[in-house]
Parts: sequence; structure tokens; C-alpha cells
Amino acid sequence: MATGKSEARKAATAYFRTARPFPALVTLLGLWVVFWPQSVPYQSLGPLGPFTQYLVDHHHTLLHNGYWLAWLIHVGESLYAMALCKSRGITSGRAQLLWFLQTFLFGIASFSILIAFGPKR
Repeated sequence: MATGKSEARKAATAYFRTARPFPALVTLLGLWVVFWPQSVPYQSLGPLGPFTQYLVDHHHTLLHNGYWLAWLIHVGESLYAMALCKSRGITSGRAQLLWFLQTFLFGIASFSILIAFGPKR
């Protein structure tokens, strides 16, 4: 029984899960719309297409500034993810780096998984 607990504790020190695909896709779509709007196939986006086209045509500066604000928030989430890793007992340097990078790239899609991770110290 002691072996099972030590294995579970060792697994918790290296805990990492990848972000869900849909939020990650939304992040990449945002990058595409903000920086390469002329190449987006708006008609293929269903009901979101006309709305996205309207935002690009009439509020591109707002989209651009909002995009950079979102990245600034992602930096803050990434730094907090590192502190949260330590408080949750994730001590593996590799796992901490993966949480940092994934949270930087995908924000709350990644961060929510880390928040839901159980063990607290």
C-alpha cells in the first residue's frame, strides 16, 4: 500500500495535461483574424463569419489592441501557473515548463485544468 501512495505522489509531482482542442483552436483563429484578415474564409465560419468580417472591417484597431491585451493576460496567467504548480506539489521542472508554455499559448483553456488539479500543500 505504501508503494501505491509513493507512486501516486511521484505522478503528482510531474502532473501535466494538454489543453482541450477547441479553446486552442479559438486562440489560433484569433491570431489568424487579427494579423491576416484578408486570408480568412469568412463564408466557411458559419454564423460567426459575417460577425467576424464586420469586426475586422469596422473595428480592426480594437481587435488588434484586444489581442495584445489578451497576450499580456496570458503572461500573467503563465507566471501564476508556475506558482500554482509549486503549491499543488508539481515539482518536476519539465512539467512546470510545459504548464508555463501551454498557459502562455492557450490561457484559461490550460489554466483551468491546473486549477482543477486536486493536491494542495
